Amino acid sequence: MMRSVALRLTLIYLSIIMALSIGFSVLLYKISSRELAHSFPSKTIITQYVDPSDFDFNSYRQQRIHQSEDNLKLNLVLLNVGTLLFGAVLSYEFARRTLQPIEEAFEAQGRFTADASHELRTPLTAMQTSIEVGLRNPELTLARAKTLLGDTLDEVKKLSALSNGLLKLTRSGGGDMPKTPVQLNKIATEAVNQLELAASNKRILIKNDVGKEQVLGDHVSLKELVVILLDNAIKYSGEQTTITLSSKRQGRFVYLSVSDQGVGMKAIDMAHIFDRFYRADQSRSRDHHVEGYGLGLSIAQKIAEAHSGSIEVKSKLGEGSTFTVKLPELVPLSSAIS
Repeated sequence: MMRSVALRLTLIYLSIIMALSIGFSVLLYKISSRELAHSFPSKTIITQYVDPSDFDFNSYRQQRIHQSEDNLKLNLVLLNVGTLLFGAVLSYEFARRTLQPIEEAFEAQGRFTADASHELRTPLTAMQTSIEVGLRNPELTLARAKTLLGDTLDEVKKLSALSNGLLKLTRSGGGDMPKTPVQLNKIATEAVNQLELAASNKRILIKNDVGKEQVLGDHVSLKELVVILLDNAIKYSGEQTTITLSSKRQGRFVYLSVSDQGVGMKAIDMAHIFDRFYRADQSRSRDHHVEGYGLGLSIAQKIAEAHSGSIEVKSKLGEGSTFTVKLPELVPLSSAIS
């Protein structure tokens, strides 16, 4: 499909190039023809070199002008043939470059649809199977029915979490996001408090060393970003380990880091860790089961980008990972003036 579109776009580009080339050639031919007629040597000059009695000046003049016009036509035709060949190659290259982002977007949309369909199918299939088995059981007891409803409720919660994650991904562009001065240590403290129970269940110590640096952004979104990174660190950390939140100022940017002593990841996985639906169970969690749909880090990246920032990861297998968010610092007016 994209190949046929590229060819059609190539023809459009080539048509524009050739229309300009032919139009310029016609104009050049007309102007040059007039100049040839006006610039042809006079009869007085010509007759200095030939016998006037045997020389027909008008015929000679017309013959030379027609010969010059024919040469001009030939050169212009050759020029347009060259333009056609070169323009075809150039047009096709431009068409490919023009369509490349669209093709990549289509491929990404296809992958996203396939991944989302797969993730949606799993809980739906589980619910359908459980309900069908329960309905076909003539001796279904109240206790068994409650168990069945509990399992179904768990799957519904998973579907709800997935739909909420997908909704957050679509809303993380930041176009209408209200932005106010946000102090990093406040959002870090709120994030730690929110996940304190999850960390204590695994006897994980969270050290909060985030300073009072300020950024311009949405408090709720930035808190969610820290929660995602902190939750990710807890999921992939073993018991009795330490997670450290820290910040530093460098130039005009603030760097917020979340470091863990977890299972880490391979270099090949770090290149895809922010992809939607890419989960660590493909690599670092084969022996470390983690719930989730692989949307959290994608959402975190979207939030960072919505705040004119970025997020990167450094990790070593078996030693842990460090996620660092880079955000423009909000410089106080008094500091900017001084």
